[in-house]
Amino acid sequence: MRLNYAALAPEATKALGGVNAALLRSGLDKRLIDLLFLRVSQINGCSYCIDLHARDLRRAGEPNERLDGLAGWRESPYFTEPEKAALEWAEALTHVAATHAPDASYEPLARHYDGGQVANITYAIALMNAWNRVAIGFHRGPEPNPEAGRSA
Repeated sequence: MRLNYAALAPEATKALGGVNAALLRSGLDKRLIDLLFLRVSQINGCSYCIDLHARDLRRAGEPNERLDGLAGWRESPYFTEPEKAALEWAEALTHVAATHAPDASYEPLARHYDGGQVANITYAIALMNAWNRVAIGFHRGPEPNPEAGRSA
């Protein structure tokens, strides 16, 4: 890691953590939040966040089929229409320079979620994009997993 950003900028780190805490209190399903976090991290190529959120989802009982199929969620039978709408919005916002958050990505989201949920989903996507940029910028990699590499 290039530097210990959490120790060097504790107030900013705590502020991002505060957004995460607010999202957890928002009433959104934590699994949906973590699915969004994982998909955004996959798009951005943040190995630390991919590892972290995949582990969180596994601990929460998320089936491997859904984790394995997340990168191809559009063709996957494992995701609900509301989840697909949220994932579409996550991709549109993560690629916002190219997409400009089109109505075609927003409208399905607004059909499945109320205004507060849409706002919190949007904050979740923005938060993960921020965390990805911090982790990637400072070359933070996955934490060692003592179970990794073991055969069953």
